[in-house]
Amino acid sequence: MLRPTVGPMARNAIPGVGRPVRRMEARTGAEWEPRAWPWRIPAVTALLADGIDFGQATVLVGENGSGKSTILEALAEAYGLNPEGGSTGARFSTQRTESPLSDSVQLVRGAGASRGGYFLRAETMHGLFSYLATSGDSFHHLSHGESFRAILEDRTRHRGRIRPGLYLLDEPESALSFTSSLHALATLVDLLAEPGVQIVMATHSPMLSALPGATILQLSDAGIEPRAWEDLDLVVNERYFLADPQRFLRHLG
Repeated sequence: MLRPTVGPMARNAIPGVGRPVRRMEARTGAEWEPRAWPWRIPAVTALLADGIDFGQATVLVGENGSGKSTILEALAEAYGLNPEGGSTGARFSTQRTESPLSDSVQLVRGAGASRGGYFLRAETMHGLFSYLATSGDSFHHLSHGESFRAILEDRTRHRGRIRPGLYLLDEPESALSFTSSLHALATLVDLLAEPGVQIVMATHSPMLSALPGATILQLSDAGIEPRAWEDLDLVVNERYFLADPQRFLRHLG
């Protein structure tokens, strides 16, 4: 059972009261082919063997292909969220590309917690915005980063109050500049002030992975490992690069 350590500001974490999802694990009686995709991904193998316990905020990090988006997508589908993004009520689909992993997992939900939520994933945002436009909500006139910030603010609040629920973010940094990433991080911190809010985020961003109080899981060929923020590969490597870019660039080409 994975009970990960937490990020750099964990001492300020808000207790996980009323969190919508306490755990994701292999579904009782489910069958799968271990040599087939996505079950052969080491992180997926670890998930099905040991399960993942979710606190109020969880950050998934790892290289491309490590299984971050696959696991987040399965969590969304098992929870009842549209795998292409949106809320539990979103009903749109462009092309079915989701993995069948959600058929192999089950969720342990928090008693009395909100059943609401929202899924934001960078690769399908254009389709989500087109779907929302059919009901009068327009985000297409904004830049990629502006629209991401706008929908994050809009869909997490109702009449100025934070909506409790599960919020899933898949690589949000692809839309965000450094300054916008700071604003997004501040928004996530504000959301976590509401005990009924739970966040699970997959990211390559050292900044976003520093979300205060978050548990951090690094996905790799070794499976799923809890890591402190300062020990993450993405943090260590970015520090090395910023300290001496030429050290890396001279090995390219």
